[in-house]
Amino acid sequence: MKITLSFLFIFFAAGFASGQSVFSGNVFVAPVYQEVPLGSVKPEGWLKHQLQIMREGTTGHLDEVHDKMKNSNGWLGGTGDSWEETPYWLDGAVPLAYLLDDAELQKKVKKYIDWTIDNQRPSGYFGGITKYERENNTKVTVANLKLAGDDWWPKMVMLKVMKQYYQATGNQRVIEFMKKYFRFQLEALKTIPVGQWTEWATSRGTDNAMMVQWLYQQTKDDSLLELAELIESQSFNWSEWMGNRDWVIWAATYQNDDRWMRRHGVNVGMGIKAPAINYQRTGNKKYLQDLKTGFTDLMTLHGLPMGIFSADEDLHGNDPTQGVELCAIVESMYSLEEIVSITGDPFYLDALERMTFNALPSQTTDDYNNKQYFQIANQVQISRGVFNFSLPFEYEMNNVLGMKSGYTCCLANMHQGWTKFASHLWYKNSKNGLAALAYSPNRIKTTVGKDKAEIEVIETTNYPFDEKIRFDLKLKNPVEFPFELRIPGWCNAPNVTLNGEKIQVEKGSHMISINRKWSNLDRLELEFPMEVTTSNWGKNSRAVERGPLVYALKVKERWEKGHHEHEGDYYSVFPESAWNFGLIQDVVKKPQELLKVKKVKPVTDDFIWNQEHAPIEITAMGRQIPEWLAYNGVAPQPVTARDGIYKGNVSEVIEQLTLIPVGCTKIRIVAFPVVK
Repeated sequence: MKITLSFLFIFFAAGFASGQSVFSGNVFVAPVYQEVPLGSVKPEGWLKHQLQIMREGTTGHLDEVHDKMKNSNGWLGGTGDSWEETPYWLDGAVPLAYLLDDAELQKKVKKYIDWTIDNQRPSGYFGGITKYERENNTKVTVANLKLAGDDWWPKMVMLKVMKQYYQATGNQRVIEFMKKYFRFQLEALKTIPVGQWTEWATSRGTDNAMMVQWLYQQTKDDSLLELAELIESQSFNWSEWMGNRDWVIWAATYQNDDRWMRRHGVNVGMGIKAPAINYQRTGNKKYLQDLKTGFTDLMTLHGLPMGIFSADEDLHGNDPTQGVELCAIVESMYSLEEIVSITGDPFYLDALERMTFNALPSQTTDDYNNKQYFQIANQVQISRGVFNFSLPFEYEMNNVLGMKSGYTCCLANMHQGWTKFASHLWYKNSKNGLAALAYSPNRIKTTVGKDKAEIEVIETTNYPFDEKIRFDLKLKNPVEFPFELRIPGWCNAPNVTLNGEKIQVEKGSHMISINRKWSNLDRLELEFPMEVTTSNWGKNSRAVERGPLVYALKVKERWEKGHHEHEGDYYSVFPESAWNFGLIQDVVKKPQELLKVKKVKPVTDDFIWNQEHAPIEITAMGRQIPEWLAYNGVAPQPVTARDGIYKGNVSEVIEQLTLIPVGCTKIRIVAFPVVK
């Protein structure tokens, strides 16, 4: 039995993948990794339970509890919401319905999809019935679009919904619907540009171009590439900004009204995929360098230890007292998933996992019914107030945990985070083989090889808490195909075995491909030893890491329920134990020796991201800093010298600190000062 093992890096085939098409002197590049049909992946274990919580909470019932969507919904022909919130919700509810095989939820979301397709105008325009249409008893056409039409932006989100519905069902109505709309758009944009109604559409035009290019892959209609190029020409030029670097430096300096849309965190989260989308359409590898430069600059100047950039709402530097909008997290996750599909670069998978497992879980309540509009990195309490955010809100409600606190865009948009992560655990490679790009408990049923043989792969793991991942294959007959696996960049001693025999693997972020004829009951096992390390962040702070997880101080919580006349019920969380500790210098110098890892609880199928269920604890030595106090609910980072050591008064007593995964916290210190 011959096994061929190859190591795959970013430029290994990205510029010369199959399915090229020439347009305007450019070369369309097929994705390195193709998405699998929605529903092929079935989450198991802790991940399935997370999705079940969402189904029982707002993801499954937002249309019943959110008045903006509940009352006369415009996406069902009413006079209510016909802008972004209903498509935002569907963008997470549709994949959830098929990930869980939930017939009731599938029926619920389908009525919005059916109404949208059934009520597409003869011209190709779609969306809620506009005020002009109602008052003039007419329909939107290219000729009357300026008067009769409405914002391009929410349609971009609904196109993503339609794509996922097609991936789940194969319903050809979606393809015909998109073809008709894009023909309309190609003509209309020549006189009614993307930014006709709002700058939101201009800043997010890449999402429109992305969907046009997806349809091109289904139809090979070159007019779609013309349309994608036109949309990009009328939209924010994220690719140029990211590559030329001035944008991210300027964003780090100014927080006024001037050009704020180009540093708005959600726009940035969507915009980071623009270079990959442009590369896909043109084959110009300069876009890939622009992407790497811009993303690295973004995380250097604005990065927080949880793996996300500050965005409250604007980019706001790397001080641990800065926050991030929940929408920015889920949009950045989706952008990274698209970037990985197009480029195959595992660098962005490391970024995706760090963001998913650290930034995402802590910003919603256990029942997925309440969220923070902004969470803070070093969050010593959750409360009403005007904090050091670029958008402080007159209601003082942007930090509390509430269903409607802050803007309700996040209430609608948060649902795509876990669902799209789950649906993108697996991809297909160019040989109709499998690629396991992100890891969590699940199983996948699909077809592989040139003869499209049926296969089921069961992935058993408690990752990201545990180091081991096992793949068990079920096949009727042996079949040859390449099975690709990602080696995380943080792992220094990866171990891969096939049916008990070790496969030699290098360390560092990369993909390996095992090419062989696979048989029923073959077993692949991965082990990624998770060393404990510390990393350097804003204000000379240090974070404690183990594998893909970042750890934070465990602080005893006291929850208080409140009510706001405009934004409803909400929760505040206050500390009931000391939080003002610095790590002693020796911990930073010798983390593997002095940071002790304890597995305190099993990861069960009813796991929840909270203190009670935290399966891993790390004990560290620290000293209290008496003068480090909260000011108006925020703890300004203690000033350190160039050597990184806090020079003020510290307690003489060395204490044992308990750290847990930051995703299991609500209040915490994650970026520690260092003391002697």
